[in-house]
Amino acid sequence: MEFEARNSTEEALHHYKSGLGLFTQKMPELASQYNAFTEECFKEGQLSQKEKQLIALGISLHAQDEYCIIYHLKGCLDQGCSEQEIYEAVGVTAAFGGGATMSQAVTLVQECFEELNQLKQ
Repeated sequence: MEFEARNSTEEALHHYKSGLGLFTQKMPELASQYNAFTEECFKEGQLSQKEKQLIALGISLHAQDEYCIIYHLKGCLDQGCSEQEIYEAVGVTAAFGGGATMSQAVTLVQECFEELNQLKQ
C-alpha cells in the first residue's frame, strides 16, 4: 500500500524537532519544565512505556494532531509495539473519535508505519 503524503514522516519529525529546538532557545525555562514533565509522564511505572505510547497515539488521533500522531507512532515502534497492537489502539480510539480518527488511521498511521519501518532497515 502506498500513500501520497504532503511531507514524509522523516521530514515531519525533523520539522517538529527543529521547531522545538528554536522554541527552547527562545523559552529555555519553559521548555525545560515541559520536557521534565513529559519525561516524568512517560517513565516506566505501573504502566509500561509501551502502554503509555499506545495511549498517547490514541489521544493524538482523537485530537487530530498530525505531528503527535507521527511522534507517538514512532514511540510505539521504538517501544516494540506490533502492527496489531497499534491497530487495536486505533480501533479503541475510533470507538470514541469515529470517522475523524479512522481517516487519520487509514492514511497517516499506515503511511508512517511503513515509512518508519523502512527507516529502521
